[in-house]
Amino acid sequence: MKTECIGDYVKLKGKSYPCTVSLTMDLVGGKWKAVILYHLKDEAKRYSELRKEIPSVTEMTLSLQLKQLEKDGLISRKVYGKKPPIKVVYSLTDFGKSFVPVLEAITNWGNQVVSEKGEFLTSGTD
Repeated sequence: MKTECIGDYVKLKGKSYPCTVSLTMDLVGGKWKAVILYHLKDEAKRYSELRKEIPSVTEMTLSLQLKQLEKDGLISRKVYGKKPPIKVVYSLTDFGKSFVPVLEAITNWGNQVVSEKGEFLTSGTD
């Protein structure tokens, strides 16, 4: 039997999954979560910095994904100041940092795919 599915299900924070791959994809899957984690892997960032680095994500989507990543314990949100303008900084938690080797593997694989089957473009070219 595969180790990722020793039982019929796995459970995390009261939620059941058919296997650990399903659990992992719930935590970091989708179009933007891994991208956000990638941009936070080296340093903490403000919301506006993330918006600049990921211009194709909408403000609503970025906000929702940040909330979900925080709820799942992958990132932390630290608020500085008591009244506007306040400063909010997002950073990886230790749990989030444990995903960095996977992010690096995804990045390396993506670079290899583009090198072999696609092309790297500079901004403004198709």
